[in-house]
Amino acid sequence: MAAAAASPAPSSAAVVFAVNGERVELRDGDVDPGATLLEFLRTRTRFTGPKLGCGEGGCGACVVLLSTYDAASGAVSHAAASSCLTLVHGLHHRAVTTTEGLGRGHAVHERLAGFHATQCGFCTPGVCMAIAAALAGAEAKGEGRRPPPPEGATRLTAAEAESAVAGNLCRCTGYRPIADACKSFAADVDLEDLGLNTFWRKGGAHASKLPRYDEGAIGVFPEFLKTEIRASSGIEGCTPPALVGSGSTWHRPRSVEEYYNLVGSELFGKSRTRVVVGNTASGVYREAEVYDRYIDLRCIPELNSVSKEAKGVEIGAAVSISRAIEVLREAGGCNDVIFCKIADHMEKVASTFVRNTASLGGNLIMAQRDQFASDIATILLAVGSSVCIQVSSKRLTVTLEEFLQMPPCDYKTLLLSIYIPHGTPTGALSDYRTMDKAVSTRGTSVLFETYRASPRPLGNAVAYLNAAFLARVAPDGTSNSLILRELCLAFGAYGTQHATRASNVEKLLVGKPITASVLLEACTLLKKTIVPNEGTRHAAYRSSLAVAFMFSFLYPVTKDTLKPVKAVHLNGSVPSGTNGNPNCGPNAHVDASLKTNNMKSGSCSNDRILEYSNQIIEINKDYLPVGIPAKKVGAELQASGEAVFVDDIPSPKDCLYGAFIYSTKPLAHVSSIELDPSLKQLNTLGVVTVKDIPEGGGNFGASTIFGPEPLFGDPVTQCAGEPLAIVIAETQRFANIAAKRAVVDYSTENLDAPILSIEDAVRRCSYFETPPFLLPQKIGDFSKGMAEADQKIYSAEVKLNSQYYFYMETQTALAIPDEDNCMVVYSSSQCPETNTKCHCKVPWFAFSQCSCYYSKSWRWLWGESC
Repeated sequence: MAAAAASPAPSSAAVVFAVNGERVELRDGDVDPGATLLEFLRTRTRFTGPKLGCGEGGCGACVVLLSTYDAASGAVSHAAASSCLTLVHGLHHRAVTTTEGLGRGHAVHERLAGFHATQCGFCTPGVCMAIAAALAGAEAKGEGRRPPPPEGATRLTAAEAESAVAGNLCRCTGYRPIADACKSFAADVDLEDLGLNTFWRKGGAHASKLPRYDEGAIGVFPEFLKTEIRASSGIEGCTPPALVGSGSTWHRPRSVEEYYNLVGSELFGKSRTRVVVGNTASGVYREAEVYDRYIDLRCIPELNSVSKEAKGVEIGAAVSISRAIEVLREAGGCNDVIFCKIADHMEKVASTFVRNTASLGGNLIMAQRDQFASDIATILLAVGSSVCIQVSSKRLTVTLEEFLQMPPCDYKTLLLSIYIPHGTPTGALSDYRTMDKAVSTRGTSVLFETYRASPRPLGNAVAYLNAAFLARVAPDGTSNSLILRELCLAFGAYGTQHATRASNVEKLLVGKPITASVLLEACTLLKKTIVPNEGTRHAAYRSSLAVAFMFSFLYPVTKDTLKPVKAVHLNGSVPSGTNGNPNCGPNAHVDASLKTNNMKSGSCSNDRILEYSNQIIEINKDYLPVGIPAKKVGAELQASGEAVFVDDIPSPKDCLYGAFIYSTKPLAHVSSIELDPSLKQLNTLGVVTVKDIPEGGGNFGASTIFGPEPLFGDPVTQCAGEPLAIVIAETQRFANIAAKRAVVDYSTENLDAPILSIEDAVRRCSYFETPPFLLPQKIGDFSKGMAEADQKIYSAEVKLNSQYYFYMETQTALAIPDEDNCMVVYSSSQCPETNTKCHCKVPWFAFSQCSCYYSKSWRWLWGESC
């Protein structure tokens, strides 16, 4: 790897990019093609601002700014991206900016500190880059489109500022101060509405008191990289055709023909191959696979093209979801409500920094091949979309419904583009190119709505159920009712292989006026149709939700709602109102004569209602200045990435890395632990088990209020997830992969069944002994109070099921041998004394031979997750 400020002649044998303005060149053998940008930054550069939180693109702690230069137009585009998902070999001719690259004392850093928007500080660098990307994007998009902002403000709107950090999870601040710091850059915000800060007191808000922000100071694209891009833009094969890493190769074909020549060669006969665009699928499926070959599709122009036609829009499969949203809004304008609603729904897929790199085609491939619960597949299915695919030399255009039903695609099947039609379907949605005839029918109206239910209503979470409905209705000439001429009911994410249509319900409804009795019959049939696969969580809830969504869609156009009548209830099981969704109310989805104000405007605005609250704090003036909000010491260091956490401490030369092998079975004997022999290229050095604890040491992992806990499950595992061993490797990524792929043999002979519920524990008298200090204090006479009570509860039962836990506390420790046979340990724990005792008991060090330090006293707060 080479880094220099000079600009050498363009090289076709290297990946060249910039990190905070510094030139980086990767050649054969420098970095493994499977390495992410985050791994590269934290291990090969001095920029450790981006943090490893979840490793899935779900928390935002690793966000950086990616900038791209277009040599033809001279324009520079900016986008926030998750560096934990972005592969470093995919950065050719791009510029990366981390929070350190903004420069110390930048307005973003100072405003986050001044609005008290940082506590533990682990997420703060990612928040900084998310808002920096929004500022850079607003400058580029707003120039010529928005009026110049007032002095001290930017072209960013308050809604854009708030949505920019929607995917950045923070467990400390409650988001109010983060949102206030971000909105302080907006031109349309009332500064007096912002919360407590160190820039002014109540009533004294003024933009001049805020740290000054200079437009154009974020994401400055290096001139040397522009020169190289311009020089290579006219050269055939400007990107490296193949770059070899440690055991794998990176390929970047420049055409579909070159792609098939590549995969058809002998090199790919038995190779483990991964096709990538943004690599965001690795955040959904945490694979422990090691690939021989990577194929990057972003250099194929056909897969990045966009074609707008009168009948619809064709979007290349490698186009990002964020770009697809922009295309739909531009194509829809103020008239096509369908395109606008599709774009609105797509903005609830993942988060901004994931959508910026995730491809539209990749999302559909995951839905088709991996049974991913895709929102995009469902909403595109409802509007009659089609896809163009190529298998070897044969190119096909099939409907999206047919594509989803095909056998799972491998790398020999290439998804080229997605066609999204305007307007309405005809017939059975079989031919989307004849829609214009249906639209021209006098008196018809198009109805379209999308729905989703998920743990987070604004997105960034997989849905429990998603749905999209498209219908064409026309008035019945003989009665005061509407007839459903055509209908498409698409459902997804409810525990089935892929998004599907409720065809039997469609057949029941088409051609009939929608009366209460017909609607009841359709709801009954739909509940029998939308049946999740066995083992799906909350199966009954998902089925009922599907009925509620369809009811909300159709009820406003029933015969009974065309005149004032009482609300209809289906045996009390399906609500007739909005189902808690402000977009699902009566007529919210109906156009033509049934339009609401929202639909009449046809607005493609994605501004949502901003969160609003009033912050009132009473300050006792008797103890001034105690109680006055003061900026936290070190807040700017956290924002600028200069604060040093344990994982930021430089590792010594030849440092080795460990990862736990966890039990997958409760209450079982561990017969053997072996590493997967197919992973020899990972350079794993061995496995440490309980048998490797030296004589005099003990299997001691932690001291709790319930007693000591073992380091390794021995001789019997107590629960799933208990540590069994530690894999040692040359990198953390290799250690993690080897640990996940380890082969563990279990035996359950002569063992009772595990206790998996409270009822089992009570039945088998398995209780923890409650420590005395946790026992409740006795107040009054309980028996007497119950006897004298007017109202008594004789029996009650409250039971909560288990929940998915998104825990982002990156527990880590760095152990460095010291002089005189001593060991220095840097730990992320907040209990250094307890840690020291544990460290000494395992290898049997003397207490004086082990020193334990923890880098930041606020670090542990990051563990407060849900």
